[in-house]
Amino acid sequence: MSLQLIRPDINLDFVGKRYFFVALSTLINVLAIVLLFTKGLNYGVDFVGGSVAQIEFSSRTNGDAIQKALAPLDLGEITVQDFGKAGQSFLARFETVKNIGSIGPKLETALDKSYGPGVAKVVRVESVGAKVGSDLRRKGFAAVIIATIFMGVYIAIQFRHVSWSFGAGAVIALIHDVLVVMCALVISQYQFDLTTLAAVLTVIGYSVHDTIIVSDRIREDSTKRRREPIASIMNRAINETLSRTILTSGTAIVVLLSLLAFGGPILRPSAFTLLIGFITGTYSSIYIAGPVVLFWEGDSGRTKTRTGSSRAA
Repeated sequence: MSLQLIRPDINLDFVGKRYFFVALSTLINVLAIVLLFTKGLNYGVDFVGGSVAQIEFSSRTNGDAIQKALAPLDLGEITVQDFGKAGQSFLARFETVKNIGSIGPKLETALDKSYGPGVAKVVRVESVGAKVGSDLRRKGFAAVIIATIFMGVYIAIQFRHVSWSFGAGAVIALIHDVLVVMCALVISQYQFDLTTLAAVLTVIGYSVHDTIIVSDRIREDSTKRRREPIASIMNRAINETLSRTILTSGTAIVVLLSLLAFGGPILRPSAFTLLIGFITGTYSSIYIAGPVVLFWEGDSGRTKTRTGSSRAA
């Protein structure tokens, strides 16, 4: 006898609670938009240009002391933040310098004067021009928008025999997921760079995958129960795929929690982005994509599946 995580006859009323969760999601999305325009993302050097140096110390110090030690180098505005081991690992950001190859030794020399020889070590130095950073930021956000639209179009075409509203539900669910992830990044102030952007695009793909699983079950059930209201069919489909959803998402979340805890500071922003994205992607497949379809079709609407057209293209 096989072990079942959730009994097959479970019948939770997901559809009946949609108004509460849609209101909650709307509130979170509005908060995300406000935070994006007021506090903003913590853009990395990839998107704003400039130089960044990772500095390791053998003893504890603080950002103000590092800024004071580097001030004689005339690097423009310098910002310092903890990176990894608190008090001993830092990222120093400053304006792009012409000879980036020699900046590492200069930083170490300036730090040696304040802290003593060998206390500070420059691990790496990276530099991106302001124009290149601006172009990367613009193209990065364009990639997110285009991916969201085309994913929605794909789902709309795949499920056109059930209802074109599945495409609208998918797009709105993806927008919701991206906004929730951005809200989490603004609050946490994890660095938003090319690696984090790649994680956001991965979240879009994962969310669509989860939405397709639920939608495909709705399509299968609608061919068997053409006279049944779509709200009832949708609720049954969500319950039937619940065990698979929990197992798939749960496995991924456990891995991401491990990366977040033990992956180190370089992997932490992308692991955090994926973690929040996978959670909200699973949530939106149930409580956002479905309600959009119901709003479009009406709670008691019948599915529009045609005979012989129940398979995906």
